[in-house]
Amino acid sequence: MNTVNVKSTRLLDEWLSCRTTEMASSQDVHVRICGQEIIKYDLEIKALIQDIRECPGPQSVLMDFNSKVKEKLNQLRLRIQNMEQMAKEQDRETDKQAILGETESHRRQNLSNQTAWRKANLACKLSIDNLEKDQLLNGGDSVRQRKATKESLVQTSGDITESLMSISRMMAQSVSQSEETIGTLATSSRTVLETDEEFKSMTGTIHFGRKLISKYNRRELTDKLLIFLAVALFLATVLYILKKRLFPFI
Repeated sequence: MNTVNVKSTRLLDEWLSCRTTEMASSQDVHVRICGQEIIKYDLEIKALIQDIRECPGPQSVLMDFNSKVKEKLNQLRLRIQNMEQMAKEQDRETDKQAILGETESHRRQNLSNQTAWRKANLACKLSIDNLEKDQLLNGGDSVRQRKATKESLVQTSGDITESLMSISRMMAQSVSQSEETIGTLATSSRTVLETDEEFKSMTGTIHFGRKLISKYNRRELTDKLLIFLAVALFLATVLYILKKRLFPFI
Protein backbone atom coordinates (compact mmCIF):
# COMPACT_ATOMS: atom_id res chain seq x y z
CA MET A 1 0.00 0.00 0.00
CA ASN A 2 2.87 2.44 0.84
CA THR A 3 4.62 1.62 -2.46
CA VAL A 4 1.48 2.40 -4.46
CA ASN A 5 1.02 5.74 -2.69
CA VAL A 6 4.64 6.77 -3.28
CA LYS A 7 4.35 5.85 -6.98
CA SER A 8 1.13 7.87 -7.30
CA THR A 9 2.78 10.93 -5.79
CA ARG A 10 5.82 10.54 -8.04
CA LEU A 11 3.65 10.23 -11.16
CA LEU A 12 1.78 13.42 -10.24
CA ASP A 13 5.06 15.34 -9.84
CA GLU A 14 6.43 13.98 -13.14
CA TRP A 15 3.25 14.93 -14.97
CA LEU A 16 3.50 18.53 -13.71
CA SER A 17 7.16 18.70 -14.77
CA CYS A 18 6.34 17.42 -18.28
CA ARG A 19 3.56 19.98 -18.68
CA THR A 20 5.92 22.80 -17.72
CA THR A 21 8.63 21.58 -20.13
CA GLU A 22 6.20 21.31 -23.04
CA MET A 23 5.00 24.90 -22.59
CA ALA A 24 8.59 26.28 -22.61
CA SER A 25 10.01 26.30 -26.18
CA SER A 26 12.93 28.23 -27.68
CA GLN A 27 12.53 30.73 -30.52
CA ASP A 28 12.62 29.07 -33.90
CA VAL A 29 15.79 29.61 -35.94
CA HIS A 30 13.60 30.40 -38.96
CA VAL A 31 12.49 33.61 -37.23
CA ARG A 32 16.10 34.81 -37.03
CA ILE A 33 16.72 33.93 -40.68
CA CYS A 34 13.57 35.77 -41.72
CA GLY A 35 14.66 38.81 -39.69
CA GLN A 36 18.06 38.83 -41.42
CA GLU A 37 16.40 38.70 -44.84
CA ILE A 38 14.12 41.60 -43.89
CA ILE A 39 17.14 43.69 -42.86
CA LYS A 40 18.90 42.80 -46.11
CA TYR A 41 15.93 43.87 -48.25
CA ASP A 42 15.54 47.04 -46.19
CA LEU A 43 19.16 48.03 -46.81
CA GLU A 44 18.85 47.24 -50.53
CA ILE A 45 15.72 49.42 -50.78
CA LYS A 46 17.46 52.30 -49.01
CA ALA A 47 20.42 52.00 -51.41
CA LEU A 48 18.08 52.08 -54.43
CA ILE A 49 16.25 55.13 -53.04
CA GLN A 50 19.59 56.89 -52.68
CA ASP A 51 20.40 55.98 -56.31
CA ILE A 52 17.07 57.51 -57.38
CA ARG A 53 17.87 60.74 -55.50
CA GLU A 54 21.19 60.98 -57.32
CA CYS A 55 19.87 59.81 -60.71
CA PRO A 56 20.60 62.46 -63.41
CA GLY A 57 18.29 60.76 -65.90
CA PRO A 58 17.09 59.82 -68.39
CA GLN A 59 13.61 58.50 -67.64
CA SER A 60 14.54 54.95 -68.68
CA VAL A 61 17.17 54.77 -65.92
CA LEU A 62 14.70 56.08 -63.35
CA MET A 63 12.10 53.54 -64.48
CA ASP A 64 14.67 50.76 -64.07
CA PHE A 65 15.42 51.90 -60.51
CA ASN A 66 11.70 52.05 -59.70
CA SER A 67 11.17 48.55 -61.07
CA LYS A 68 13.88 47.22 -58.76
CA VAL A 69 12.42 49.07 -55.76
CA LYS A 70 8.97 47.57 -56.43
CA GLU A 71 10.46 44.09 -56.59
CA LYS A 72 12.34 44.55 -53.30
CA LEU A 73 9.26 46.01 -51.60
CA ASN A 74 7.20 42.98 -52.61
CA GLN A 75 9.88 40.62 -51.29
CA LEU A 76 10.10 42.60 -48.05
CA ARG A 77 6.31 42.56 -47.61
CA LEU A 78 6.25 38.76 -48.04
CA ARG A 79 9.02 38.31 -45.45
CA ILE A 80 7.17 40.53 -42.95
CA GLN A 81 4.02 38.45 -43.47
CA ASN A 82 6.06 35.27 -42.95
CA MET A 83 7.46 36.63 -39.68
CA GLU A 84 3.98 37.54 -38.48
CA GLN A 85 2.76 34.01 -39.25
CA MET A 86 5.73 32.55 -37.35
CA ALA A 87 4.82 34.73 -34.37
CA LYS A 88 1.29 33.31 -34.33
CA GLU A 89 2.73 29.77 -34.32
CA GLN A 90 4.90 30.34 -31.23
CA ASP A 91 4.00 28.34 -28.09
CA ARG A 92 5.23 30.80 -25.48
CA GLU A 93 3.38 34.08 -25.12
CA THR A 94 6.60 36.03 -24.49
CA ASP A 95 8.12 34.81 -27.77
CA LYS A 96 4.92 35.62 -29.64
CA GLN A 97 4.77 39.17 -28.24
CA ALA A 98 8.45 39.81 -29.01
CA ILE A 99 8.17 38.65 -32.63
CA LEU A 100 4.93 40.57 -33.17
CA GLY A 101 6.62 43.71 -31.86
CA GLU A 102 9.55 43.18 -34.23
CA THR A 103 7.13 42.59 -37.12
CA GLU A 104 5.30 45.85 -36.41
CA SER A 105 8.63 47.72 -36.32
CA HIS A 106 9.61 46.28 -39.73
CA ARG A 107 6.22 47.21 -41.13
CA ARG A 108 6.59 50.82 -39.99
CA GLN A 109 10.07 50.93 -41.48
CA ASN A 110 8.67 49.62 -44.75
CA LEU A 111 6.08 52.41 -44.87
CA SER A 112 8.85 54.92 -44.16
CA ASN A 113 10.84 53.50 -47.09
CA GLN A 114 7.85 53.89 -49.39
CA THR A 115 7.41 57.52 -48.35
CA ALA A 116 11.12 58.18 -48.96
CA TRP A 117 10.85 56.42 -52.33
CA ARG A 118 7.96 58.65 -53.39
CA LYS A 119 9.85 61.80 -52.35
CA ALA A 120 12.99 60.66 -54.14
CA ASN A 121 10.95 60.04 -57.30
CA LEU A 122 9.42 63.49 -57.14
CA ALA A 123 12.82 65.13 -56.63
CA CYS A 124 14.46 63.11 -59.41
CA LYS A 125 11.67 63.76 -61.89
CA LEU A 126 11.73 67.46 -61.07
CA SER A 127 15.47 67.50 -61.70
CA ILE A 128 15.03 65.68 -65.02
CA ASP A 129 12.25 68.08 -66.03
CA ASN A 130 14.45 71.09 -65.24
CA LEU A 131 17.29 69.57 -67.22
CA GLU A 132 15.00 69.01 -70.19
CA LYS A 133 13.75 72.58 -69.96
CA ASP A 134 17.33 73.83 -70.02
CA GLN A 135 18.00 71.72 -73.09
CA LEU A 136 14.93 73.18 -74.79
CA LEU A 137 16.10 76.72 -74.04
CA ASN A 138 19.57 75.94 -75.39
CA GLY A 139 18.22 74.87 -78.78
CA GLY A 140 17.47 71.66 -80.63
CA ASP A 141 14.35 70.30 -82.15
CA SER A 142 11.71 72.10 -80.06
CA VAL A 143 8.82 70.00 -81.35
CA ARG A 144 10.54 66.73 -80.55
CA GLN A 145 11.67 67.99 -77.15
CA ARG A 146 8.18 69.23 -76.31
CA LYS A 147 6.69 65.88 -77.26
CA ALA A 148 9.27 64.04 -75.17
CA THR A 149 8.58 66.36 -72.24
CA LYS A 150 4.83 65.69 -72.43
CA GLU A 151 5.43 61.96 -72.60
CA SER A 152 7.78 62.25 -69.63
CA LEU A 153 5.20 64.19 -67.65
CA VAL A 154 2.52 61.63 -68.47
CA GLN A 155 4.84 58.80 -67.47
CA THR A 156 5.80 60.65 -64.30
CA SER A 157 2.19 61.28 -63.40
CA GLY A 158 1.34 57.63 -64.02
CA ASP A 159 4.26 56.42 -61.90
CA ILE A 160 3.36 58.77 -59.03
CA THR A 161 -0.28 57.67 -59.18
CA GLU A 162 0.75 54.02 -59.13
CA SER A 163 3.10 54.66 -56.23
CA LEU A 164 0.38 56.42 -54.25
CA MET A 165 -2.08 53.60 -54.95
CA SER A 166 0.51 51.03 -53.86
CA ILE A 167 1.15 52.96 -50.64
CA SER A 168 -2.59 53.23 -50.02
CA ARG A 169 -3.01 49.47 -50.47
CA MET A 170 -0.07 48.76 -48.18
CA MET A 171 -1.48 51.06 -45.49
CA ALA A 172 -4.91 49.42 -45.74
CA GLN A 173 -3.31 46.00 -45.49
CA SER A 174 -1.23 47.14 -42.51
CA VAL A 175 -4.36 48.38 -40.73
CA SER A 176 -6.10 45.07 -41.41
CA GLN A 177 -3.12 43.08 -40.16
CA SER A 178 -2.87 45.28 -37.07
CA GLU A 179 -6.53 44.61 -36.28
CA GLU A 180 -5.94 40.90 -36.74
CA THR A 181 -2.87 41.09 -34.49
CA ILE A 182 -4.87 42.87 -31.77
CA GLY A 183 -7.52 40.16 -31.99
CA THR A 184 -4.84 37.48 -31.71
CA LEU A 185 -3.34 39.18 -28.65
CA ALA A 186 -6.75 39.38 -26.99
CA THR A 187 -7.38 35.69 -27.68
CA SER A 188 -3.93 34.79 -26.37
CA SER A 189 -4.55 36.76 -23.18
CA ARG A 190 -7.80 34.91 -22.57
CA THR A 191 -6.04 31.60 -23.21
CA VAL A 192 -3.30 32.48 -20.69
CA LEU A 193 -5.90 33.38 -18.05
CA GLU A 194 -7.82 30.15 -18.66
CA THR A 195 -4.60 28.13 -18.45
CA ASP A 196 -3.70 29.86 -15.17
CA GLU A 197 -7.12 29.01 -13.71
CA GLU A 198 -6.74 25.43 -14.88
CA PHE A 199 -3.35 25.11 -13.17
CA LYS A 200 -4.74 26.58 -9.96
CA SER A 201 -7.59 24.06 -10.00
CA MET A 202 -5.17 21.25 -10.80
CA THR A 203 -2.86 22.28 -7.94
CA GLY A 204 -5.75 22.18 -5.49
CA THR A 205 -6.73 18.72 -6.70
CA ILE A 206 -3.15 17.48 -6.30
CA HIS A 207 -2.90 18.87 -2.76
CA PHE A 208 -6.20 17.20 -1.90
CA GLY A 209 -4.93 13.90 -3.34
CA ARG A 210 -1.78 14.13 -1.25
CA LYS A 211 -3.85 14.75 1.87
CA LEU A 212 -5.95 11.66 1.10
CA ILE A 213 -2.81 9.57 0.57
CA SER A 214 -1.38 10.76 3.91
CA LYS A 215 -4.69 10.00 5.61
CA TYR A 216 -4.74 6.48 4.13
CA ASN A 217 -1.16 5.92 5.32
CA ARG A 218 -2.14 6.86 8.89
CA ARG A 219 -5.24 4.67 8.69
CA GLU A 220 -3.12 1.75 7.47
CA LEU A 221 -0.78 2.14 10.47
CA THR A 222 -3.74 2.22 12.85
CA ASP A 223 -5.23 -0.89 11.25
CA LYS A 224 -1.95 -2.77 11.58
CA LEU A 225 -1.71 -1.82 15.26
CA LEU A 226 -5.27 -2.99 15.95
CA ILE A 227 -4.66 -6.24 14.10
CA PHE A 228 -1.49 -6.82 16.13
CA LEU A 229 -3.34 -6.19 19.41
CA ALA A 230 -6.20 -8.50 18.37
CA VAL A 231 -3.74 -11.27 17.45
CA ALA A 232 -1.90 -10.79 20.75
CA LEU A 233 -5.18 -10.94 22.68
CA PHE A 234 -6.22 -14.03 20.77
CA LEU A 235 -2.92 -15.80 21.48
CA ALA A 236 -3.11 -14.83 25.14
CA THR A 237 -6.64 -16.24 25.35
CA VAL A 238 -5.58 -19.49 23.66
CA LEU A 239 -2.62 -19.87 26.03
CA TYR A 240 -4.85 -19.22 29.02
CA ILE A 241 -7.36 -21.86 27.91
CA LEU A 242 -4.59 -24.38 27.25
CA LYS A 243 -3.11 -23.69 30.63
CA LYS A 244 -6.41 -24.27 32.39
CA ARG A 245 -7.08 -27.51 30.49
CA LEU A 246 -3.58 -28.99 30.67
CA PHE A 247 -2.42 -27.69 34.00
CA PRO A 248 -5.55 -27.10 36.11
CA PHE A 249 -3.61 -27.51 39.35
CA ILE A 250 -1.38 -24.47 38.62
